[in-house]
Amino acid sequence: MTMPTTTSPPGAAGAAAPTGTPFADVTTSAATLHRFLHGLPGVDAVGLEARAAALGTRSIKTTAKAHAIDLAISMIDLTTLEGADTVGKVRALGAKAVHPDPTDRSTPRTAAVCVYPDMVATAKEAVAGSDVKVASVATAFPAGRAALAVKLADVRDAVAAGADEIDMVIDRGAFLSGDYLKVYEEIVAVKEACEHARLKVIFETGELSTYDNIRRASWLGMIAGADFIKTSTGKVGVNATPANTLLMLQAVRDFRAQTGVQVGVKPAGGIRTTKDALKFLVLVNETVGADWLDNHWFRFGASSLLNDLLMQRQKLATGRYSGPDYVTVD
Repeated sequence: MTMPTTTSPPGAAGAAAPTGTPFADVTTSAATLHRFLHGLPGVDAVGLEARAAALGTRSIKTTAKAHAIDLAISMIDLTTLEGADTVGKVRALGAKAVHPDPTDRSTPRTAAVCVYPDMVATAKEAVAGSDVKVASVATAFPAGRAALAVKLADVRDAVAAGADEIDMVIDRGAFLSGDYLKVYEEIVAVKEACEHARLKVIFETGELSTYDNIRRASWLGMIAGADFIKTSTGKVGVNATPANTLLMLQAVRDFRAQTGVQVGVKPAGGIRTTKDALKFLVLVNETVGADWLDNHWFRFGASSLLNDLLMQRQKLATGRYSGPDYVTVD
C-alpha cells in the first residue's frame, strides 16, 4: 500500500496533527480526513478470511511450542473489568501477574494488569518491584458515551494514580456517522492527557460492521498518535478474531512502511485457549515479523487465557495434564 507522507501546515485550529508529522495535511478538515480514509484500498473480505484461516492451520511443536507459550504468557494484559471488582480481587490478580505459577518461578510474568481507574493504585501496589505494567481502561469504558471533559478527567485520574498505560474507547457513534474528525480530535486530546502513559485505542470491531471500517479506524487511530490499536472491549458479542486482527496487523505494517513509526496491536476478548493464542502469534510472525513478537508491541487482552497457558506449560514440563484445579481461579 502506498500512502502520501505529507507535512503541510494545519489549516484548522485544533483539527490537524502538529506540523511536520506524517499525514498532517489529511487532518486539516473533516473533508480532507474523510477523503483520505475513504481513499484507502477496499478490503477483500474473502481473501482476508482465507489468509487468516490458512495461517491458523500452522502447527507449533515441542521446543518451539514451549517458547511460544512463554511468549504468550509474557504478552497478556491480565484483566478484570467487572462491577463486582474488589480490592482483594485486584491484589490477587496483581500477585498472579507477578508470579503466574507460584510452583515454578521460571514462568514469565504477564505484561500488565488491566483494571478500572479507581483500582489503579491498588494494582500498582500489588505489582510493585516488578516490571508488570498497570493498564487502565478509561474514557467512559466500554460505551464511550460521555462528554470529552468527562473522558479526559477519567484518563487524568488513572494517570495520577500511577497507570502506565491507558486503554481508551473511540466514539463509535461518531465514527459510524462519518464524523471522523471528532474521533480524531478525541484521540489526540486523550493522548495529551496520558502524559507518560502509552495509549491503546479500542475500536470495538464487532460494532464497526465492515472490514473497510476496521481499516479506516486503524489508520485514524495511528494518525492520531495511538501507541497501540486494540480490537475490542470484550463486552460485546464479537470481539477479537483472526481476520480482524490480521487486518490490523497489515495496517500497522503499512503505517510503519510509510512513516517509520511502529504501533502495537492488542486483540482482546474471546481468546481463551493456548491453541487460540498460538494462532495469533503465527499471524504476527507471518504478517509483521519478529519486530512485533515482543510484549512492547503485541498484547492479549485476556483473563482466562492465562490459566490454559499455564496448564499446557505444566503438561510440556511434566508430561501430565494438571487440570484446572492446579491453577488459581481469577
